Amino acid sequence: MANNDDRIIYLTKRQREVLKLMIAGYSNPHIAETLSVSLSTAKAHVSAIIKKFDVKTRIDVTREAMKRGLLD
Repeated sequence: MANNDDRIIYLTKRQREVLKLMIAGYSNPHIAETLSVSLSTAKAHVSAIIKKFDVKTRIDVTREAMKRGLLD
């Protein structure tokens, strides 16, 4: 069984922007405001990122992204 480190995760440019904000601790409303998108759009991006990382929480996404060196 492959662990999560073995999978390549492809993120769109917008998803990378959202991921950076998630790691910075931004809430969904704050992400929406910062990116000038609706709250439902921000939530959709966060959900898509969580799904792509195959984890359950935002904290898990942050842990995985940092472990993989995806962000500075």
